[in-house]
Amino acid sequence: MRYKYTINNLDCANCAREVEETLAKDPRLKNVSVNFNTSKVSFNAEQFIALTELNKLIQKAEPEAYLVDSEPDNESVSTPSHQFAFLILALALGFLSYFAPLPTAVKILGYIIAYSLLLFRPARNAIKLFFKNHTLNENALITISCIGALCIGEILEGMMVITLYAIGKILETKALDNSRRSIQELLDLKQPYANLLIDHKLQEIPVEQIKAGDILAIRKGEKIPVDGVIVEGSTTLDLSALTGESLPIKAQKDSEVLSGSINTGDLIHLRAEKTFADSTVAKILELLEDATDKKAKTETTVAKISKIYTPIIILLSLLMLAILPTIFKIPFSDALYRSLTFLVISCPCAIAISIPLSYFTSIGTASKHGILIKGSNYLDNLNSVKNVIFDKTGTLTSGEFTVTNIEIFDGQYSEDQLIELLIAGESLSSHPIATSILKLRSQHSQLPKVKDFHETAGQGITYTVKNQTISVGNTLLCPCQEDALLHVHIDNQHIASITISDQLKPSAIETISFFKQHGFTTYMFTGDKNSVAKTIGHELGIDHIYAEMLPTDKFHRFETIAKTAPTIFVGDGINDAPTLRRADIGIAMGAAGSESAIEAADIVIMNDNLAKLPYLFSLANFTKHIIYQNLIFAIGIKVIILIASLFGFANMWLAVFADTGVTLLTILSTLRILHKSHANWSLPHNSYYTFLYSVV
Repeated sequence: MRYKYTINNLDCANCAREVEETLAKDPRLKNVSVNFNTSKVSFNAEQFIALTELNKLIQKAEPEAYLVDSEPDNESVSTPSHQFAFLILALALGFLSYFAPLPTAVKILGYIIAYSLLLFRPARNAIKLFFKNHTLNENALITISCIGALCIGEILEGMMVITLYAIGKILETKALDNSRRSIQELLDLKQPYANLLIDHKLQEIPVEQIKAGDILAIRKGEKIPVDGVIVEGSTTLDLSALTGESLPIKAQKDSEVLSGSINTGDLIHLRAEKTFADSTVAKILELLEDATDKKAKTETTVAKISKIYTPIIILLSLLMLAILPTIFKIPFSDALYRSLTFLVISCPCAIAISIPLSYFTSIGTASKHGILIKGSNYLDNLNSVKNVIFDKTGTLTSGEFTVTNIEIFDGQYSEDQLIELLIAGESLSSHPIATSILKLRSQHSQLPKVKDFHETAGQGITYTVKNQTISVGNTLLCPCQEDALLHVHIDNQHIASITISDQLKPSAIETISFFKQHGFTTYMFTGDKNSVAKTIGHELGIDHIYAEMLPTDKFHRFETIAKTAPTIFVGDGINDAPTLRRADIGIAMGAAGSESAIEAADIVIMNDNLAKLPYLFSLANFTKHIIYQNLIFAIGIKVIILIASLFGFANMWLAVFADTGVTLLTILSTLRILHKSHANWSLPHNSYYTFLYSVV
């Protein structure tokens, strides 16, 4: 069973990694994920484990962190008022001891008390972590540096380092809270309450208490709490939170509506068809919440490096302390100061935070545009894709078929008789083509009884009416020489051929053009006749066209193409599930509320707008661009100031900027992703970017 909790007092991404590794060592816990961005901990376990026991495990890695069942406690991650009081008291005592004409013993006592107040929290965390888990983190680096500054007489500088570090942590927490809040606003799909109608009276209840069959009243401006059917009234619905499209749609009695839609019109009464846990909005929120648990390669690499980073930094600092006085004849006190500065500079927060935050922000931004991405790894992998394969029907075309001609070859049947036989069978099919034939039905026609109905994927349907065996399908099911999409055989005799047209989506040409301009190889898979497929494919400018394919043919052809380069498959989410699952990245189109799409695909476009694809690829590209910039900036600044400290040109003030200041700047840089609103290819393919990114 999968368990999920909120974690409070988790200070940094590096701390999240340490907690994750500590929990993963317990044999009872499987697939452990600690998500710093969402403050969530999840794992699989065969039996329930009490929170008290879990918290004991967690506090081995992060002494102040703890799990709760509720939502994140924003107050718990903020600095309590007593910490501000300690900070002000410690600074006042330190400055008084330094500047006031006091006896030396009193000054030393004042310094010790001031440093104790300033370093209490980081020192306590560092000591607990070292003895419980035998590891060192940034708290240890800061503590060692400040105590060292006190020992060599750099009293004010040591105090200001811990003060600036504390203030930086406060600002960093605020910046992260703001980014989380921004993402949460983007994902604000859930209606927290529902108006339950009982005996003509309204009772407000939590959405979690809604049962299937309940009648709910939805007022103007409220979100639809669960999936349901309108039983009274008519209105307009805003689906922008689900699909990213701002145009409202009309809904009336008997209309099916999705949770997360906003009622922008009159009061309606809704019959709940599902509980909240099974509703569309709950599935979307769960998907988004779990998305960054699937880490990109970059995140995994940085996490592995972070594990050994702090011990290496301390070792290098000790080497500096040993080498500078012995080889370069630098005074010991000066060498110690440079070594302590080196420790402060080397804190890994900027790199540890900016990468997962970039992916988290991108996934949230994509969801605002109606694109659900199941994991950071899929967003990252979009940048390596070379081949894009499109299913035709419902993806490149509207999927709304229209019968344009029925040619009858047997005079025994009139058009009305043939239509009656066709509708009898097609009424049992869920294929889009069946819908187009059902449009021909007369309002008062009585359908004959159908027996032995069977549907063959990629071919058509067979059934029996009045002892006649009827087949409706392509030439694989109904062999003939006629050039049409559908044919009708009755008792193995070719009776008629039906011409059906399917229109291109408005944005299809521009979308294919986007991919071709940026060097992708494009493919089209379809079960249509070769002549129809070539007409559409050439109009779009697609590189390779494969027609008259069964679902198994698509799967095997994909296998061949995928061997040449990373390949995505774009389909309608209902058909072609095997190929969507097999694809390096499967993208389902036009699937608002489709459980099969959300289940089978790695990325779901919540409407049928092809223009979302260029935006998706541009967003992935822009995110990688931001990560490049953050890595180069953070590493570059740290390296420059490290070299400066080695030669004595950098002090601890500059070291604090290299740590906390750089972290804040990378967080602010990451938030630019929130404003990515259109498709443009922004990443300069610079060899220096590529080299540094591959190294990190």
